[in-house]
Amino acid sequence: MSDGRVMVFAPAPQLTVTIEQHHDEPELHVHPGGQGIWQTRMITLLGAHVTLCTTAGGEVGRVLAPLLDALPGVTMRMVMREHGSGWYVHDRRSGKREEIAERPGTPLSRHELDELYNLALAEGLRAGIAILSGPAKPSVIKPDVYGRLAADLRANGCRVIADLCGRYLAAVLESGLSVVKISHEELIADGLAADGSTRELITALIRLHDDGAEMALVSRADEGALALIEDEIYAVGLPRLTPAEHRGAGDSMTAGVAATLAHGGTLSDAVRTGAAAGALNVTRHGLGTGHVDAVRVLTERVRLTPIRKAT
Repeated sequence: MSDGRVMVFAPAPQLTVTIEQHHDEPELHVHPGGQGIWQTRMITLLGAHVTLCTTAGGEVGRVLAPLLDALPGVTMRMVMREHGSGWYVHDRRSGKREEIAERPGTPLSRHELDELYNLALAEGLRAGIAILSGPAKPSVIKPDVYGRLAADLRANGCRVIADLCGRYLAAVLESGLSVVKISHEELIADGLAADGSTRELITALIRLHDDGAEMALVSRADEGALALIEDEIYAVGLPRLTPAEHRGAGDSMTAGVAATLAHGGTLSDAVRTGAAAGALNVTRHGLGTGHVDAVRVLTERVRLTPIRKAT
């Protein structure tokens, strides 16, 4: 059992630069970003400790590395790279997100991958719970790395949570997973569901379970999630909140699941906390952010309603 720690595998973080409008003046925000970073923020807010296995390199990496080191409640296990980390610049002064420019970063070299893999394996086994987060672009790291890491962690008693899709999800399902979280848009894009109907998504959840996921969770924007827990499928009733930023809700959901399991909670508790964290995140502009008391209050309002048996 985990002792309140989670290893987050984030092989390709990004430097995020966002321009926003505050009253009559523009504001510049510079942060570390990417799926694993946003998950890390929420996990630590919920009281679990994160060991972050990640990389940084090049001119961008010289800016990114100290920002990563400054993340509170995080033990950093970083591989310094020869070449550049990824980045993006977004303009949100109009109230909408406009992409100005973006680079995913250069692919990890063989030596960098070997070093990162060893760090993630050791720290995942030490923590007992691991999240495998995906890269912004598939050019940076190949899916087979995820498949090997999931297999090695699982074979040695670590609970593995995957927030992946496409070839990355297929690679880790072959190894078996404790939890898989995916959005309904990703299921449709992967050909696992014909549309976003409850019937199609239930069929996809069962398939994910049959393919190797002990628990499967699909987010559906503001419609509420669906969860397969111990051969029962549930509708996850979410609190109604006014959104400020839709992005990041799924990552916060994954983080809530991981933090709860790290503290010894049940799968049902994990889904409820994850749903609350995701719902709260959409009320904020910062991704992977929120207040722990608000998450706890909202968790009490999340309802799991049985729909049908998975078998």
